[in-house]
Amino acid sequence: MKKATLILFTIAIVGGAITTANAQSTPGDGWFKRNVAGAFQIQGTYRESKLGQLNDILAKNNLAPLSDNNYWLNLSMSHIHKNWLFEDGLGGTFTSASKNPNNFKVLYNQFQLYTRAGYNLSKSVNYRLYPFLGLNLSQAMLRIQDNPRTQSTSDFSSELLNSTSSKTLWNPRFGLELGGGFDYIIKLKEKQMDCYTIQRNIPIGFRIGYYLQVTDSNWKIDDNYNLNNGPNNKQSNIFVSLNIGLGYAVKK
Repeated sequence: MKKATLILFTIAIVGGAITTANAQSTPGDGWFKRNVAGAFQIQGTYRESKLGQLNDILAKNNLAPLSDNNYWLNLSMSHIHKNWLFEDGLGGTFTSASKNPNNFKVLYNQFQLYTRAGYNLSKSVNYRLYPFLGLNLSQAMLRIQDNPRTQSTSDFSSELLNSTSSKTLWNPRFGLELGGGFDYIIKLKEKQMDCYTIQRNIPIGFRIGYYLQVTDSNWKIDDNYNLNNGPNNKQSNIFVSLNIGLGYAVKK
């Protein structure tokens, strides 16, 4: 699953870069006939997770409930062509933990890859205001750490077949994002390189929207083995992101 996720992210980034480059270049005129613009960004996101069903199952197994898992940290790249904006990113939540006796741990994380397309409605060069539509591929991961058993021996051979409850379970999800974004552009000093002018800037803004989970897949364990009767409540919810980045616009 990790390899598939990495491949999908690479395809999304490379595809976005190729699309932008093709859109901004024409044969015989060189790569920079039109402006090349975009930004490298960091985004902090709040989207409330629905852990009620999972915590109920943990309680039936005499395990303490997980804490909230609502805060995401994302890295993204934006590509701008005229009024069109494209944004590709990846990120994850901070770890939520279930505190149990005897150093027995339950840990929960979520990870996501997303791509968005928007259209800038603003005529100003100082800010952007745009609606967007996006695709989101995510995965929840639940890790059981049975430390009392896994740490019951210091011998390598004995550890190989040591009986333990430690395991990793995951739940793949696919969803849509519908929302709007705003960026205020703080311009920095221009930089001249040969016949090119690089206009650097700092975009500061926010995204607000709704994540709609459209799949309902089973939880899985090793070799994508399906597990029945797991938590099946969808994670559809409103999200809010704060954004800051380092932007660029290259002119010939």
